[in-house]
Amino acid sequence: MLIGSDVGVDTVVGFPLGANKTVVKVFEALEAIKDGALEVDMVINVGAMKANEYEFVGFDINSVVEAVHRAKAGVLVKVIIETGYLTDEEKVKACKIVEAAGADFVKTCTGFSSGRATVNDVRLMRETVGERIGVKASGGIRTRAEALSMVEAGASRLGTSAGVTIIEGE
Repeated sequence: MLIGSDVGVDTVVGFPLGANKTVVKVFEALEAIKDGALEVDMVINVGAMKANEYEFVGFDINSVVEAVHRAKAGVLVKVIIETGYLTDEEKVKACKIVEAAGADFVKTCTGFSSGRATVNDVRLMRETVGERIGVKASGGIRTRAEALSMVEAGASRLGTSAGVTIIEGE
């Protein structure tokens, strides 16, 4: 339905907790690209991150990133770290792993968990990755003021289901 329009298709893999096997995440991502996705948002393996299994977390992310970037040039990979489940130290570590794995963006939340994007999380993420990769704030952004505060904190993208309300400034 979107062929010929300016609207790009994005999808999520490993939803909602990133606990899928790496091979399943890679398969999901490659199938999504075949179906026309131009961006893939993968969920970090939250359990592995909480268990300090950093080598595995990096392998998981890098496997998806490499498969996606090899499959089609220009397709972006955003990694959702589920900030609501992580301590600040874990958020920093996750951001460093995401960057080292070659992802294009680090993203706050899926919107599935109780967590939501916060200004503090976005600022911490931006401070950690600098300008080297994008930061996407997603989860619970409902007003123009909230959206602007995320951008001011360092978000280069926003994910919201309230886009019309935000643009209209209500």
